Amino acid sequence: MVLEVALIDITPGSEDAFAAAYTMAHPILATTPGCRSVRMTRGIESASRFVLLVEWDDVEAHEQNFRGTERFNQWRGWIGPYFAKPPLVEHYLDVPAGERPGPDHNFFTD
Repeated sequence: MVLEVALIDITPGSEDAFAAAYTMAHPILATTPGCRSVRMTRGIESASRFVLLVEWDDVEAHEQNFRGTERFNQWRGWIGPYFAKPPLVEHYLDVPAGERPGPDHNFFTD
């Protein structure tokens, strides 16, 4: 699984319109083959900043099944007019936490 993180800055004053457009555009992204989940969050300290979190099967699912298709154009048609600047989009992999140490484990000496 790959996590796509998109930092989206919206033109101030259009946050509610952007959120409404996202509601309309959500199914376009969420029904893309290889898309596992979609979540949009809104900044508290920075109300014009949104963060899109999308779980994909792999980077190729994002690039080939979404970015390289008409779905992406439809998605951008809904939400793109509200962008203050192009979003910063990156992909991430989970970092395994490993086994939890026992109660006698000393992190400073072991």
